[in-house]
Amino acid sequence: MDYKTILHDIFVAYYDARKHKRGSVSQIDFEIDYERKLLALAKELADGTYKISPSICFISFKPLKREIFAADFRDRIVHHLIYNYINPFFENSFINDSYSCRVGKGTSYGIRRLDHFIRSCSSNYSKDTYVLKLDIKGYFMSINKHILYLKIRNKLSSHKIFSGRNSINRSEIIDMTWLLLLIHQVIFHDPTKDCIIKGKKENWNDLPKSKSLFGAKPDTGLPIGNLTSQLFGNIYLDDFDHFVKYGLRCKYYGRYVDDIVIIYSDLNYLKLVIQNITNYLLCELFLEIHPKKIYLQNIKSGVSFLGAYIKPYRIYVRNRIKGNFYKKIQTFNMFLHDRPSNIIDKDVVKIVATTNSYLGMLKQYDTYKLRKKIVIECTSPNFREYIRIDENFDIVSKKLE
Repeated sequence: MDYKTILHDIFVAYYDARKHKRGSVSQIDFEIDYERKLLALAKELADGTYKISPSICFISFKPLKREIFAADFRDRIVHHLIYNYINPFFENSFINDSYSCRVGKGTSYGIRRLDHFIRSCSSNYSKDTYVLKLDIKGYFMSINKHILYLKIRNKLSSHKIFSGRNSINRSEIIDMTWLLLLIHQVIFHDPTKDCIIKGKKENWNDLPKSKSLFGAKPDTGLPIGNLTSQLFGNIYLDDFDHFVKYGLRCKYYGRYVDDIVIIYSDLNYLKLVIQNITNYLLCELFLEIHPKKIYLQNIKSGVSFLGAYIKPYRIYVRNRIKGNFYKKIQTFNMFLHDRPSNIIDKDVVKIVATTNSYLGMLKQYDTYKLRKKIVIECTSPNFREYIRIDENFDIVSKKLE
């Protein structure tokens, strides 16, 4: 691969990678003399000597217990490089109702779509309608790398991919052989072989084998935490999405990662859909539906989806999110009380960002009273000394000195 062609794209990928990682140890370390390091990385990628660095492995306990492999920042740049090259081609083939890791989609969009599905199928709750929810067992740990790579190779082999580097009003064509070799290296890398484990080994004791790469079959499983894993997860189920929506004619179908939801007016047909989906996933993708996470009910009973609970004519926020917000505010209160003389601007900015993240979720629903209660009754005088609360209780900001 030509070094000059790839150089511009490496810098773009670097700026993309650092957007949400400013302040992390690996990002700060890389930022020191980052131009020299990017030049070296571009050269390694161009001549094929690039090697993936060890990841940091740990257990995350929120919102659910799961195993995370955090890639070195240098490798995150490569992940963004791959994403920038290939995502446009797959984005065009994804169905509208695949919500994860896509611009303009996400959890809020998925919740609104499900509410729309329910209202449309039931004629605004005037007809009997049913909701089917399914969950794929240990999804990321069960992805077959050979099937995934073939899907990517077959899709890209019929396309030309261009560099973002303009030269005399044209873009350089990326060497497809080089790009596929790089993608192959990322997919088939086994992060368990040379990872750095953080935390206690006991943290893994009650984690099911289906939730850990250490228990995955050979050439199976992708590390949760990488941008490429999120994109590859969508690619792996793309054909399945089309099968359900068009093959099974499930008009009101949506998916967020491995959470599947279908709205239909015929209960017996949905029972048949469960069997069809189970057979397809097992035969085509070597995936299993979690037998204990099959939910089939009348919509009047309500449905939980992506942090919201949808009931007739109203969407509620899940108790878990409300509880987590309360706990965060209490943590901030204690932090600001214990360190009043040592508070720095960076601390306040972080508190504001986290608080606004929760308020952003809440304000999409009818939660005015809840927001008011949390930010007025639950915040301490120390909290309000540093942070200004909007009159609608939907955003906070740092007070100017």
